[in-house]
Amino acid sequence: MEKIAFETEDGQQEWFYVLEQAKLSGNTYILVTDTEEGDGEAFILKEVSESNKKEVTYEEVTDEDEIGALSALFGNLLEDCVIE
Repeated sequence: MEKIAFETEDGQQEWFYVLEQAKLSGNTYILVTDTEEGDGEAFILKEVSESNKKEVTYEEVTDEDEIGALSALFGNLLEDCVIE
């Protein structure tokens, strides 16, 4: 499982494990968790970076309809994972 660092708005660094990546309606999303094994917090992040920039920027998905569609998509991709 890939472990990646994210820089928060206040300049702190947080590490997450990437469970899966998917595209939906032309957007790229990643499903990440804060723990490598067992139950942990999971987050769906949407890539929002501009194509001409070197760094990739993600934002947490907060729209309930978008979360519902992505939860179903990631649930199908990760058959052994329960997304609530």
